[in-house]
Amino acid sequence: MKRIPFCIPIAVLVFAFVWTVFPRRHGVIPLTAVEAAQLGGGPDTVEENVPYGPGVKLDIYKPGDGGTGARPAVILIHGGGWTSFDKSTMRGMGGFLARSGFVAFAVDYRLVHGTENRWPVQLDDVQRAVRWMRANAGKYGVNPDRIGAFGHSAGAQLAALLGMEDTRDNSDPALAKYSSRVQAVVDVSGPADLTAEHDPEGVAFLSNFLGGDYSKHPDLWQDASPVFHVAKNNAPFLILHGTRDEMVPLAQSQELYDKLKAAGVQVSLIKVDDVHTFQSPENKRQLAFEAMEFFNRCLAISH
Repeated sequence: MKRIPFCIPIAVLVFAFVWTVFPRRHGVIPLTAVEAAQLGGGPDTVEENVPYGPGVKLDIYKPGDGGTGARPAVILIHGGGWTSFDKSTMRGMGGFLARSGFVAFAVDYRLVHGTENRWPVQLDDVQRAVRWMRANAGKYGVNPDRIGAFGHSAGAQLAALLGMEDTRDNSDPALAKYSSRVQAVVDVSGPADLTAEHDPEGVAFLSNFLGGDYSKHPDLWQDASPVFHVAKNNAPFLILHGTRDEMVPLAQSQELYDKLKAAGVQVSLIKVDDVHTFQSPENKRQLAFEAMEFFNRCLAISH
């Protein structure tokens, strides 16, 4: 892995998104449960399929060391092109973070099927999940002021927006007083600028997903694109992206990095010699430790 601490220009967008094949080939975070266990750390316990809203559930990975006091938490958001996969793909990372002292919440969110569950219900769900975490912080031993987000691919787009935007749907009075903003974001292979899509299949998918053609409703496309939400009050970001990613071009993360840096946001970009889902065992391990160390710094775990 090569860490890029400063803004380094790269080639402009040269690959088109191939969104329609995400469900078949991409979106699973590259760390299996076995690999996570091999990374070491203390024990963890899991509470599965906890409802956090109508029709949506999450899994909770907790440190098993019996420690006291409120711990920092991380919401884990799976990829899959907003159309497939579920929270189980975050099992490895959830266990690793729990063994590292965090409480990790791997969430499901509504997936788009045809015209059902179009944007922005996915954002509404993950924002609700963060607010639910805060509302139940005492029950699960969470520090509500120390919550991070980790996402891969489509999940990284959602994680990024959690570090940028306030709650969109505040209609539930039970959660009205809780913020959906997170204090740190790890963005792995995430699409950051949907307006850069030019492939006909990708454009057709996004037009349906977002509920309108870009030519007629550019606001819809910009609303779903993190690069259009950059501001100086954004959470700190750690961005990781493969240099051989043919699904989401590296230029997407470079653009996001450049804009965050220009806005004065704390951000690092790590360019990885790998593909969209990180196949190398060394890169998988490095990803896990980079994320853990970043959350340690930003969410202030005391050892």
